[in-house]
Amino acid sequence: MNLLHMKYAVEVADTHSLNKAAKRLYVGQPNLSRAIKELESSLGITIFERSSEGVLLTPDGEIFIRYAKSILKQIDDVEFLFTKERTEKKRFSISVPRASYIADAFAKFTTTFSLGDKAELFYKETNAKRAISNILQEDYRLGIIRYAENYDKFYRESLEEKNLSYDLVAEFHYVLIMSKDSPLASLDKITYDDLRNYVEIAHADPYVPSLSFAEVKKEELPDGFARRIFLFERGSQFDLLVQNPECFMWVSPIPEELLTRYNLVERECEENKRIYRDILIHRKDYRLSDIDKRFIELLFEAKKAIIDPMM
Repeated sequence: MNLLHMKYAVEVADTHSLNKAAKRLYVGQPNLSRAIKELESSLGITIFERSSEGVLLTPDGEIFIRYAKSILKQIDDVEFLFTKERTEKKRFSISVPRASYIADAFAKFTTTFSLGDKAELFYKETNAKRAISNILQEDYRLGIIRYAENYDKFYRESLEEKNLSYDLVAEFHYVLIMSKDSPLASLDKITYDDLRNYVEIAHADPYVPSLSFAEVKKEELPDGFARRIFLFERGSQFDLLVQNPECFMWVSPIPEELLTRYNLVERECEENKRIYRDILIHRKDYRLSDIDKRFIELLFEAKKAIIDPMM
Protein backbone atom coordinates (compact mmCIF):
# COMPACT_ATOMS: atom_id res chain seq x y z
CA MET A 1 0.00 0.00 0.00
CA ASN A 2 1.31 3.43 -0.96
CA LEU A 3 1.44 5.77 2.06
CA LEU A 4 1.28 8.82 -0.19
CA HIS A 5 -1.98 7.52 -1.69
CA MET A 6 -3.27 6.98 1.85
CA LYS A 7 -2.47 10.63 2.63
CA TYR A 8 -4.33 11.67 -0.52
CA ALA A 9 -7.40 9.67 0.53
CA VAL A 10 -7.46 11.31 3.98
CA GLU A 11 -7.33 14.77 2.37
CA VAL A 12 -10.22 13.92 0.02
CA ALA A 13 -12.22 12.61 2.98
CA ASP A 14 -11.59 15.81 4.95
CA THR A 15 -12.50 18.17 2.08
CA HIS A 16 -15.28 16.06 0.48
CA SER A 17 -13.87 17.25 -2.84
CA LEU A 18 -11.24 15.99 -5.27
CA ASN A 19 -10.70 19.51 -6.56
CA LYS A 20 -10.12 21.04 -3.11
CA ALA A 21 -7.91 18.14 -2.04
CA ALA A 22 -5.82 18.46 -5.21
CA LYS A 23 -5.22 22.15 -4.53
CA ARG A 24 -4.21 21.51 -0.91
CA LEU A 25 -1.87 18.71 -1.97
CA TYR A 26 -0.43 20.62 -4.97
CA VAL A 27 -1.39 17.67 -7.16
CA GLY A 28 -3.19 17.63 -10.49
CA GLN A 29 -6.77 16.38 -10.11
CA PRO A 30 -6.33 13.64 -12.77
CA ASN A 31 -3.28 12.34 -10.89
CA LEU A 32 -5.18 12.46 -7.60
CA SER A 33 -8.14 10.56 -9.09
CA ARG A 34 -5.77 7.96 -10.52
CA ALA A 35 -4.03 7.54 -7.15
CA ILE A 36 -7.37 6.98 -5.39
CA LYS A 37 -8.41 4.40 -7.98
CA GLU A 38 -5.07 2.59 -7.55
CA LEU A 39 -5.56 2.59 -3.78
CA GLU A 40 -9.10 1.23 -4.07
CA SER A 41 -7.91 -1.42 -6.52
CA SER A 42 -5.08 -2.54 -4.24
CA LEU A 43 -7.49 -2.85 -1.29
CA GLY A 44 -10.37 -4.33 -3.27
CA ILE A 45 -12.88 -1.81 -1.88
CA THR A 46 -14.63 1.40 -2.91
CA ILE A 47 -13.57 4.24 -0.61
CA PHE A 48 -15.53 7.14 -2.10
CA GLU A 49 -18.77 7.67 -3.96
CA ARG A 50 -19.97 10.86 -5.63
CA SER A 51 -23.20 12.55 -4.58
CA SER A 52 -24.91 15.92 -4.80
CA GLU A 53 -23.14 16.79 -1.54
CA GLY A 54 -19.69 16.06 -2.95
CA VAL A 55 -17.37 13.10 -2.54
CA LEU A 56 -18.54 10.97 0.40
CA LEU A 57 -17.12 7.94 2.17
CA THR A 58 -18.63 4.51 1.70
CA PRO A 59 -18.99 2.29 4.80
CA ASP A 60 -15.74 0.54 3.85
CA GLY A 61 -14.20 3.94 3.23
CA GLU A 62 -15.09 5.14 6.74
CA ILE A 63 -13.29 2.16 8.25
CA PHE A 64 -10.27 2.65 6.00
CA ILE A 65 -9.97 6.39 6.70
CA ARG A 66 -10.17 5.77 10.45
CA TYR A 67 -7.24 3.36 10.23
CA ALA A 68 -5.38 5.59 7.73
CA LYS A 69 -5.50 8.60 10.06
CA SER A 70 -4.22 6.45 12.91
CA ILE A 71 -1.37 5.10 10.78
CA LEU A 72 -0.36 8.53 9.50
CA LYS A 73 -0.39 9.93 13.04
CA GLN A 74 1.86 7.11 14.21
CA ILE A 75 4.25 7.85 11.35
CA ASP A 76 4.33 11.53 12.37
CA ASP A 77 4.99 10.50 15.97
CA VAL A 78 7.89 8.26 14.95
CA GLU A 79 9.41 10.97 12.75
CA PHE A 80 9.14 13.48 15.58
CA LEU A 81 10.64 11.03 18.08
CA PHE A 82 13.76 10.47 16.00
CA THR A 83 14.18 13.93 14.49
CA LYS A 84 13.38 16.29 17.39
CA GLU A 85 17.03 16.31 18.43
CA ARG A 86 18.10 17.13 14.87
CA THR A 87 15.67 19.93 14.06
CA GLU A 88 18.51 22.41 13.59
CA LYS A 89 20.38 20.14 11.18
CA LYS A 90 20.08 21.14 7.52
CA ARG A 91 19.60 18.29 5.06
CA PHE A 92 20.25 18.28 1.35
CA SER A 93 19.99 15.25 -0.94
CA ILE A 94 20.19 14.90 -4.69
CA SER A 95 20.75 12.16 -7.29
CA VAL A 96 22.45 13.27 -10.49
CA PRO A 97 23.98 11.99 -13.73
CA ARG A 98 27.77 11.84 -13.91
CA ALA A 99 28.32 15.45 -15.01
CA SER A 100 31.26 17.68 -14.16
CA TYR A 101 29.30 20.92 -14.35
CA ILE A 102 26.87 19.56 -11.73
CA ALA A 103 29.75 18.34 -9.56
CA ASP A 104 31.34 21.79 -9.91
CA ALA A 105 28.11 23.42 -8.67
CA PHE A 106 27.92 21.00 -5.75
CA ALA A 107 31.54 21.67 -4.75
CA LYS A 108 30.85 25.42 -4.66
CA PHE A 109 27.61 24.72 -2.78
CA THR A 110 29.49 22.94 0.02
CA THR A 111 31.59 26.07 0.61
CA THR A 112 28.50 28.16 1.40
CA PHE A 113 28.03 26.52 4.80
CA SER A 114 29.60 28.21 7.80
CA LEU A 115 31.73 26.38 10.36
CA GLY A 116 28.89 26.31 12.90
CA ASP A 117 26.26 24.90 10.53
CA LYS A 118 24.88 21.43 11.22
CA ALA A 119 24.25 19.81 7.88
CA GLU A 120 23.98 16.46 6.12
CA LEU A 121 24.56 16.54 2.36
CA PHE A 122 23.87 13.53 0.12
CA TYR A 123 25.16 13.57 -3.47
CA LYS A 124 24.55 10.41 -5.50
CA GLU A 125 25.75 9.91 -9.08
CA THR A 126 23.49 7.43 -10.85
CA ASN A 127 21.19 6.89 -13.82
CA ALA A 128 17.71 8.32 -14.39
CA LYS A 129 15.86 5.25 -13.12
CA ARG A 130 17.68 5.27 -9.79
CA ALA A 131 17.35 9.06 -9.43
CA ILE A 132 13.57 8.76 -9.78
CA SER A 133 13.47 5.79 -7.42
CA ASN A 134 15.54 7.67 -4.83
CA ILE A 135 12.90 10.40 -4.69
CA LEU A 136 9.92 8.05 -4.62
CA GLN A 137 11.33 5.42 -2.26
CA GLU A 138 14.53 6.61 -0.56
CA ASP A 139 13.54 10.08 0.67
CA TYR A 140 15.91 12.01 -1.60
CA ARG A 141 14.61 15.55 -2.03
CA LEU A 142 15.94 16.41 -5.51
CA GLY A 143 17.12 14.65 -8.64
CA ILE A 144 18.56 15.50 -12.02
CA ILE A 145 17.87 13.08 -14.86
CA ARG A 146 19.45 13.03 -18.31
CA TYR A 147 17.95 11.78 -21.54
CA ALA A 148 18.19 12.29 -25.31
CA GLU A 149 15.59 14.77 -26.56
CA ASN A 150 13.85 12.13 -28.68
CA TYR A 151 12.81 10.43 -25.42
CA ASP A 152 11.17 13.59 -24.07
CA LYS A 153 7.62 12.24 -24.46
CA PHE A 154 8.44 9.03 -22.59
CA TYR A 155 9.95 10.91 -19.66
CA ARG A 156 7.28 13.58 -19.38
CA GLU A 157 4.54 10.94 -19.29
CA SER A 158 6.45 8.91 -16.71
CA LEU A 159 7.15 11.92 -14.48
CA GLU A 160 3.52 13.05 -14.63
CA GLU A 161 2.36 9.56 -13.76
CA LYS A 162 4.70 9.52 -10.75
CA ASN A 163 3.51 12.99 -9.64
CA LEU A 164 6.96 14.54 -10.07
CA SER A 165 7.66 18.14 -10.97
CA TYR A 166 10.27 18.71 -13.68
CA ASP A 167 12.21 21.72 -15.01
CA LEU A 168 14.84 21.99 -17.72
CA VAL A 169 18.35 22.70 -16.47
CA ALA A 170 20.47 22.36 -19.62
CA GLU A 171 20.51 21.21 -23.23
CA PHE A 172 23.75 20.14 -24.89
CA HIS A 173 25.41 17.64 -27.19
CA TYR A 174 28.13 15.36 -25.96
CA VAL A 175 31.77 16.25 -26.54
CA LEU A 176 34.80 13.98 -26.50
CA ILE A 177 37.51 14.05 -23.85
CA MET A 178 40.84 12.26 -24.05
CA SER A 179 44.42 12.54 -22.86
CA LYS A 180 46.51 15.32 -24.39
CA ASP A 181 48.85 12.50 -25.42
CA SER A 182 46.14 10.70 -27.39
CA PRO A 183 46.67 10.61 -31.17
CA LEU A 184 43.05 11.73 -31.46
CA ALA A 185 43.94 15.05 -29.83
CA SER A 186 46.16 16.00 -32.80
CA LEU A 187 43.46 15.48 -35.45
CA ASP A 188 41.94 18.56 -37.09
CA LYS A 189 38.53 16.87 -37.21
CA ILE A 190 37.32 13.77 -35.40
CA THR A 191 34.83 11.42 -37.04
CA TYR A 192 33.13 8.22 -35.88
CA ASP A 193 35.52 6.26 -38.09
CA ASP A 194 38.49 7.84 -36.28
CA LEU A 195 37.12 6.56 -32.96
CA ARG A 196 36.69 2.93 -33.97
CA ASN A 197 40.31 2.00 -33.33
CA TYR A 198 40.23 3.44 -29.81
CA VAL A 199 38.73 2.37 -26.48
CA GLU A 200 35.43 3.94 -25.47
CA ILE A 201 34.74 4.44 -21.77
CA ALA A 202 30.98 3.97 -21.35
CA HIS A 203 28.55 4.36 -18.46
CA ALA A 204 26.29 1.52 -19.62
CA ASP A 205 23.28 2.35 -17.48
CA PRO A 206 20.83 4.16 -19.80
CA TYR A 207 17.14 4.04 -18.92
CA VAL A 208 14.01 5.18 -20.71
CA PRO A 209 10.49 4.55 -19.35
CA SER A 210 8.39 2.20 -21.50
CA LEU A 211 11.39 0.99 -23.51
CA SER A 212 13.45 -2.13 -22.88
CA PHE A 213 17.04 -1.82 -21.72
CA ALA A 214 18.16 -3.67 -24.88
CA GLU A 215 16.48 -1.10 -27.14
CA VAL A 216 18.00 1.87 -25.33
CA LYS A 217 21.44 0.29 -25.02
CA LYS A 218 21.51 -0.41 -28.76
CA GLU A 219 20.77 3.23 -29.52
CA GLU A 220 22.93 4.82 -26.83
CA LEU A 221 25.86 2.41 -27.30
CA PRO A 222 25.80 1.65 -31.06
CA ASP A 223 27.63 -1.29 -32.61
CA GLY A 224 30.91 -0.83 -34.43
CA PHE A 225 33.24 -0.18 -31.49
CA ALA A 226 35.37 -3.22 -30.86
CA ARG A 227 36.63 -2.18 -27.42
CA ARG A 228 34.66 -0.69 -24.55
CA ILE A 229 35.34 -0.34 -20.84
CA PHE A 230 32.26 0.06 -18.62
CA LEU A 231 32.87 2.19 -15.53
CA PHE A 232 30.46 3.81 -13.10
CA GLU A 233 32.60 6.24 -11.08
CA ARG A 234 33.88 9.51 -12.52
CA GLY A 235 37.19 9.50 -10.67
CA SER A 236 38.13 6.13 -12.15
CA GLN A 237 37.12 7.34 -15.60
CA PHE A 238 39.47 10.31 -15.41
CA ASP A 239 42.31 8.18 -14.05
CA LEU A 240 41.89 5.77 -16.95
CA LEU A 241 41.88 8.58 -19.51
CA VAL A 242 45.09 9.98 -18.03
CA GLN A 243 46.96 6.68 -18.01
CA ASN A 244 45.69 5.18 -21.28
CA PRO A 245 45.99 7.47 -24.33
CA GLU A 246 43.93 4.98 -26.35
CA CYS A 247 40.79 5.79 -24.33
CA PHE A 248 38.14 8.42 -25.00
CA MET A 249 34.79 9.27 -23.40
CA TRP A 250 31.59 11.07 -24.40
CA VAL A 251 30.62 13.68 -21.77
CA SER A 252 28.67 16.86 -21.22
CA PRO A 253 31.03 19.88 -21.45
CA ILE A 254 33.67 19.96 -18.69
CA PRO A 255 35.20 22.92 -16.79
CA GLU A 256 38.58 23.99 -18.15
CA GLU A 257 40.06 23.71 -14.67
CA LEU A 258 39.20 20.00 -14.55
CA LEU A 259 40.68 19.36 -17.99
CA THR A 260 43.91 21.03 -16.93
CA ARG A 261 44.04 19.08 -13.66
CA TYR A 262 43.84 15.73 -15.46
CA ASN A 263 45.86 16.74 -18.54
CA LEU A 264 42.85 16.15 -20.80
CA VAL A 265 41.50 17.87 -23.89
CA GLU A 266 37.90 18.38 -24.96
CA ARG A 267 37.03 17.99 -28.63
CA GLU A 268 33.88 17.99 -30.73
CA CYS A 269 32.74 15.35 -33.18
CA GLU A 270 30.72 17.07 -35.89
CA GLU A 271 28.80 13.88 -36.67
CA ASN A 272 27.35 13.71 -33.16
CA LYS A 273 24.31 16.00 -33.31
CA ARG A 274 22.12 14.33 -30.70
CA ILE A 275 20.82 16.76 -28.07
CA TYR A 276 20.58 15.70 -24.43
CA ARG A 277 18.58 17.30 -21.64
CA ASP A 278 19.27 17.50 -17.93
CA ILE A 279 16.02 17.87 -15.99
CA LEU A 280 15.61 18.84 -12.31
CA ILE A 281 12.92 16.77 -10.59
CA HIS A 282 11.22 16.62 -7.19
CA ARG A 283 7.86 15.67 -5.75
CA LYS A 284 5.10 18.06 -6.68
CA ASP A 285 4.10 18.35 -3.03
CA TYR A 286 7.68 19.10 -1.91
CA ARG A 287 8.45 22.73 -1.13
CA LEU A 288 12.02 23.69 -1.97
CA SER A 289 14.10 24.63 1.08
CA ASP A 290 16.46 27.60 1.23
CA ILE A 291 19.48 25.35 0.77
CA ASP A 292 17.78 23.62 -2.19
CA LYS A 293 17.35 27.04 -3.79
CA ARG A 294 20.98 27.89 -2.99
CA PHE A 295 22.20 24.79 -4.84
CA ILE A 296 19.88 25.37 -7.80
CA GLU A 297 21.18 28.93 -8.16
CA LEU A 298 24.78 27.65 -8.27
CA LEU A 299 23.73 24.88 -10.67
CA PHE A 300 22.42 27.38 -13.20
CA GLU A 301 25.53 29.53 -12.77
CA ALA A 302 27.69 26.49 -13.59
CA LYS A 303 25.47 25.67 -16.57
CA LYS A 304 25.81 29.23 -17.85
CA ALA A 305 29.58 29.21 -17.50
CA ILE A 306 30.29 25.67 -18.78
CA ILE A 307 27.42 24.45 -20.97
CA ASP A 308 26.15 27.60 -22.69
CA PRO A 309 29.47 28.55 -24.40
CA MET A 310 29.45 25.17 -26.18
CA MET A 311 25.96 25.58 -27.66
